[in-house]
Amino acid sequence: MDVAEVLSPEVYRSSVELAQTRMRGVVRRTPLEYNANYSNKYNASIYFKREDLQVIRSYKIRGAYNKISSQSAKQLQNGIVCASAGNHAQGVALSCKILQSKGYIFMPVTTPKQKINRVTLLGKEYIEIILIGDTFDECNSKALDYAKKQKLSYISPFNDEKIIEGQATVGLEILREQDKIDYIFVPIGGGGLASGIISLFKELSPWTKIVGVEPQGAPAMFDSIKASKIKKLPKIDKFVDGAAVQSVGDLTFKICKEGLDDMVLVPEGKICTNLLELYNQEAIVVEPAGALSVAALDDYKDKIVGKNVVCIISGGNNDVMRMEEIKERSLLYEGLKHYFIVTFPQRPGALKEFVNDVLGPSDNIVLFEYSKKTNRESGPALVGIELKRKEDLTPLLDRMKKLKFYGEYVNRNKVLFEYLV
Repeated sequence: MDVAEVLSPEVYRSSVELAQTRMRGVVRRTPLEYNANYSNKYNASIYFKREDLQVIRSYKIRGAYNKISSQSAKQLQNGIVCASAGNHAQGVALSCKILQSKGYIFMPVTTPKQKINRVTLLGKEYIEIILIGDTFDECNSKALDYAKKQKLSYISPFNDEKIIEGQATVGLEILREQDKIDYIFVPIGGGGLASGIISLFKELSPWTKIVGVEPQGAPAMFDSIKASKIKKLPKIDKFVDGAAVQSVGDLTFKICKEGLDDMVLVPEGKICTNLLELYNQEAIVVEPAGALSVAALDDYKDKIVGKNVVCIISGGNNDVMRMEEIKERSLLYEGLKHYFIVTFPQRPGALKEFVNDVLGPSDNIVLFEYSKKTNRESGPALVGIELKRKEDLTPLLDRMKKLKFYGEYVNRNKVLFEYLV
């Protein structure tokens, strides 16, 4: 049931304020920062709500602590269960330690090691981690079964009123610092944060346009709203692990369907580009889901001119081991990295000719795999080339074809790309 159907605006605001009081001393009041670079870029007033600076480097502690601290003494004594790709797990782990309750935390086997280590560090002896399932939804199903069999409280990462109220405190802090907001961009995974923002803003700041942002490879909320019913995605790209779910909750779906003004899907490569820009230009470390709101600004660049805009930076739990993949995805999206099957004549000097006559002056070979074959006139090689400008691709292809080095453009062949690269 929609929170707004149960509570009047005044009572709902009171419940969010109560949640904020309950988490005092546990949850940080994160800054709402004006960003000059992005404001200049979009000719608008861009503010970042820095939940990456939260105590667990994610807003998830808000909902988790609000929910767990609302449990009875007996429920806390028995223990609680949750499923999470990482950030909700960290919020639950810290809450369990603070409230001295045993927590059984189910996490997908694909969860980055950095997040697993953080959960262990935050929860210490109060938590037990169970790695199971390839996706959040598989993992969540196991967690629900375990909670039911053991008769333990299940702490949803998003589909729960207390979770939503806790996440809504993000919006309360924003409105206390900036009450004239034209647009707010909110990352969406299961929809808990967006539901909290909607429930608060639609009553306290109804003129604010609320834009939900999902990764293109996991559009669970987008597809559900489009279909007017919850859609379970058969397959998702798990790269943006903090926002990659196959199915949203019934409560969050209803709130988002009625309350979102728009949704934007952002390609994973573009998310990577914005993640790297935030790091290199702003010294802000975010995880892929944390860059979602900023990555959506390009889609609204004409609409936000002269407006006050808030982007929620939802989390900063990025694993340094993922940076090479992040850079690779960014270069591919920007059209600066390309892979080819190059046909090399089986004669001396062929490689020299390719380097001198085919490559442009600023083109760089970043991958070369070749094995000489006997009794053949030519042999294939896998060659990766990084360009300085994406416009250099067409002349490169022209030279390869003219000089008979062209075999296959791997970037356009998904199956071949995944197999070779």
